[in-house]
Amino acid sequence: MEKVVTAACLRSVFSGKRVFLTGHTGFKGSWMLQILHHLGANVKGYSLAPEKSNDLFNQINGDKLCYSSIIADICDKQKLQTELARFEPDFVFHLAAQPLVRRGYELPSYTFLVNAQGTAHVLDAMRGLAKPAVGVMITTDKVYDNPERGLPFKEDDKLGGYDPYSASKAAAEIVIDSYRRSFFNPKDYAKHNKSIAAARAGNVIGGGDYADDRIIPDIVRAITFGETVTLRNPGSIRPWQHVLEPLSAYLILAAKMTEDPVKFSTAYNFGPNPEDMLTVEDLTKTFIGSYGAGTYNIQKDANAPHEANLLLLDSTRALQHLGWKSQMDARNAIKWTAEWYANKHKSASEKCIAQIEAYF
Repeated sequence: MEKVVTAACLRSVFSGKRVFLTGHTGFKGSWMLQILHHLGANVKGYSLAPEKSNDLFNQINGDKLCYSSIIADICDKQKLQTELARFEPDFVFHLAAQPLVRRGYELPSYTFLVNAQGTAHVLDAMRGLAKPAVGVMITTDKVYDNPERGLPFKEDDKLGGYDPYSASKAAAEIVIDSYRRSFFNPKDYAKHNKSIAAARAGNVIGGGDYADDRIIPDIVRAITFGETVTLRNPGSIRPWQHVLEPLSAYLILAAKMTEDPVKFSTAYNFGPNPEDMLTVEDLTKTFIGSYGAGTYNIQKDANAPHEANLLLLDSTRALQHLGWKSQMDARNAIKWTAEWYANKHKSASEKCIAQIEAYF
């Protein structure tokens, strides 16, 4: 098993380096931006504008954490290529996506365009770089063809997707693998100097998420307005993990890729312990208990679009190759998240930095 990368090692890897971060205005992107800034990296963000005034990026004054913040569409191929080429990054973290299952049903073609074609645009832009670069392409735990047998998915399991969001992310994985074989083949690294990996994680929770149709933001909104949160799928099991878990994994992976760009140019699962299983109802009870307020009811919708009831990841490859494993169980992840929202005395930035420092 590889030795795990420490916080001090991460700072030595990223301090002063140029990092191109797509999706920097999103929930995960805003946390990643803060971590990279904390590590001393020079970050150029590329993303659509935040959707809501209270989005985390606005609360932390994300613009001020960026070397440059570009508000643009990942589907604008020429704009993306120009901005990436001008920056000449050492690292590319591709987080930009249409990330919501229900929105995928509402806007299926747009979801495929952003998640699959947008990923191709990022990889195409990297082809034009004359310098060595590491690229970590973020997809999701939902890329697997899921018959819900109760077995954790390994990286080599069949890709698929029932709903448009899941299928679009599986398509993105195929795009990544095609580019890796065709243009960034590890066997030819000396010619192209690009190392490309795919990272699969999902169902992250943490402070500052205000997206629609996600369980934690739904609970927070209900508490804020004195309403009762309604659970559509109370028995569904997800690999719940605090947002700092996968983000730390992406950074460790990228750091390892600088050491051996050939060995680590592959796909990785970054999930919690498969035995650490909580249902949506368990999560809701734990969050309400930690927050100190809130109520819920169960109202199943027979006409609701399909969503998987069971989803588990096998992260053995990450442990063996990277020395990475989940550090926080689901109940602690929920506790940290509830405490972030319940703390009204500190700014969003202060709360995030405190948790980042405590985690690392």
